[in-house]
Amino acid sequence: MDFDLGERADALRERLRSLIASELSDDFLGAFTDDPHDLDVAQAFCRTLAEAGLLTVAWPPEHGGGGGSLWDQTVVREEMWAHHEPRGAQYMGLNWVGPAIMAYGTDEQQRQHLRPIAAGEVIWCQGFSEPEAGSDLASLRTRAEPDGEGWRLTGQKIWTSYADMADWCIVAARVGEGSRHEGITMFLIPMTSPGITVRPIRSMLGPHHLNEVFLDEVAVGPDAVLGEVGGGWSVIRTALAHERVGIARYARCERLLSELGRVLAPHWGDLPPSLRSQWARALVQVRVARLLAYRTVRAQERGEVPEVEASAARIAVTQCDQSVAETLFAALDEECLEAGPTAPLHGAVEDHWRYAQAATVASGTIEVQRMIVAKAVLAGDGA
Repeated sequence: MDFDLGERADALRERLRSLIASELSDDFLGAFTDDPHDLDVAQAFCRTLAEAGLLTVAWPPEHGGGGGSLWDQTVVREEMWAHHEPRGAQYMGLNWVGPAIMAYGTDEQQRQHLRPIAAGEVIWCQGFSEPEAGSDLASLRTRAEPDGEGWRLTGQKIWTSYADMADWCIVAARVGEGSRHEGITMFLIPMTSPGITVRPIRSMLGPHHLNEVFLDEVAVGPDAVLGEVGGGWSVIRTALAHERVGIARYARCERLLSELGRVLAPHWGDLPPSLRSQWARALVQVRVARLLAYRTVRAQERGEVPEVEASAARIAVTQCDQSVAETLFAALDEECLEAGPTAPLHGAVEDHWRYAQAATVASGTIEVQRMIVAKAVLAGDGA
């Protein structure tokens, strides 16, 4: 695997970095901080990217995209995550809701939803996890009961990012009886629908973007179903593969390690050998995670749904995330707790460490990712 994606990718990367430098401050740490202005900055930056044709650079032009390649989109993902994901709450719609609607949606659903996502005008959230169905998503209990030509949804979702600000939610619900995977159906639901209640979940990550969502006989029409009734598990598998490879946290890890290297360079010879080795091992883990992510993109380029490859990449990204966090802490000691533009690495260390701890459960726990890979290897068709 050659990490050099070519002159086109280099030009795109420089264009993105130029926009980031002009629109974001050096101490920008993402949309969800103690400063509510950061969310406004992220929303404005999404519109800037959309106007420049860079928000959905790989989407087809008929859906508001730039008609580029998956490798173009990979460059966008890497630069966004390297700079603390300034797409903010738009991430869900851009990364996998839009592609899922392209793959499974009706012509009318595509006309209604894709261009607003591409323009950065609408925020989506994901109604998958439940109190008794997190990593074991197939055990979900939210139900959709027939109601004339439409449906009424009742149940509870949890860990729903952006639900308090989202315009739409893609909800997994069970229709009828059957095995764990049978009957699961996907619905596209406006968050303003009567019967939807959102409650915030506070966490160690700071200002919340996680929520509980309660559905109390929420009425939807037949046009709300994405894909086939009972065919939602295929949509979920496609969505999770997109989500797991789209979280390019390895790019942020490499940027932070590089910045740390510049900070330490004048004193490199005086550092304990154990710290120098720790820095080098972390960099190797970052490069491995990037390689595995690229294998997944290559499979997507061939039209495959690379569930196993995506899980392998997710494991590697989670591990490098935490290794880099520990390396940063070991190198900077108490300085890593400082905040603001004059702090080491602009205050990014403590923020990165907190999010790295949560990485083992986001988008499916690391144990579930290992199980997916292990089953594939034992069956003889592993990555």
